[in-house]
Amino acid sequence: MGEAGDIAIEARGVGKRYRVRGHAPPTLFGRLASAIRGRRPDEFWALREATFEVPAGRTFGVIGPNGSGKSSLLGLVAGTITPTCGRVTTRGRVCSLLELGAGFHPDLTGRENVFLNAALLGIPREDVRRRFDRIAEFAGLGPFIEEPVRHYSSGMYVRLAFAVAAESEPDVLLIDEVLAVGDVAFQLRCLDRIRELQRRNRTLLFVSHALQTVEEFCHEVLLVHRGSIVARGEPAPTILRYIREFMGEGGPVYTQEFGTREVEIADVTFRDADGREAAVFETGWPMHVDVRWRARGRIERPVFGFSVKTANGLYVFGSNTQIAGVEIRAIEGEGKIRLTLDPLTLMSGQYLLSLAIHSWDHARQFHRREDWYPFAVRNPTGALGAFFLNSRWTPPSQG
Repeated sequence: MGEAGDIAIEARGVGKRYRVRGHAPPTLFGRLASAIRGRRPDEFWALREATFEVPAGRTFGVIGPNGSGKSSLLGLVAGTITPTCGRVTTRGRVCSLLELGAGFHPDLTGRENVFLNAALLGIPREDVRRRFDRIAEFAGLGPFIEEPVRHYSSGMYVRLAFAVAAESEPDVLLIDEVLAVGDVAFQLRCLDRIRELQRRNRTLLFVSHALQTVEEFCHEVLLVHRGSIVARGEPAPTILRYIREFMGEGGPVYTQEFGTREVEIADVTFRDADGREAAVFETGWPMHVDVRWRARGRIERPVFGFSVKTANGLYVFGSNTQIAGVEIRAIEGEGKIRLTLDPLTLMSGQYLLSLAIHSWDHARQFHRREDWYPFAVRNPTGALGAFFLNSRWTPPSQG
């Protein structure tokens, strides 16, 4: 384990180039022209000129749209991908959870694969025997631990792989979207194990689309976009930049926009309970949404509405000023209206906010932005579910 101030991971100008088959110039002239231009048309850079350091004992998150180069970055650090240029240096024992079932033999049982995988990680066999019950309990496979892993689901693969990796006493742990697999109980166990590794000053570098987890656990965040590291910094501002500039690229976010634009949504700002601009909010605390509008003329009795969906499209809630009994006589020019959810009762996850302005009789849709504004929620209480219910217990009486 590195001392405070040591560098656990160091990358200098590292990049990875792939050749895309079927796109080479078909003629000698074409190849010469490509050489003169200094590039090949069949080249694809998954990551280019990445330079960063991760101090020992720190937890770094890696975020960005799908296909941006996050997994390539982790593969280069792990050594499973050979860099085209630059270099990566790691210090201490490195354990990676990057490829599903890597190191597992499909014909061996879960128990046998624990010993095989541990051997690949450099864990002495006697240590594995001593820790096996703890590994098996963490994986939560029950009797399936004695079954060949070819019968395992993807979630079972990951649970067993994470259980072994967490017991390998790594100095550096690399994780690629493991926390997105498995049930809620397993994810909570993973988070508890991450906290334990943090208390023991281990270094963690992990890719995740769970922004609320990144915000809660990471000391710093790397934002990757189109093969380049475009930002590095504290979680909150880096996540906010990702949400505002890049979220939705390469992912299942399908926005819609329509309306007459007689009045339009000009700008939207999310703010936390203290009035700071934010992208991740905490269950049980207020979330404010400031909506700036711009009207071409005088609009009589407009209605402002909103709705919230989960990232996979489940409709959570929708309302408007008319339903809330707030009648706006007229608007013109520019102005601002605030939507407040207090307390925010959503649980941990990614959500999409839709906003709309329409006429009082619903006959005219002035401006609607559907699934336009992403935000994240984290719940530090440990409670489970989709919504937070304000519950209390009455102690039992004796006799």
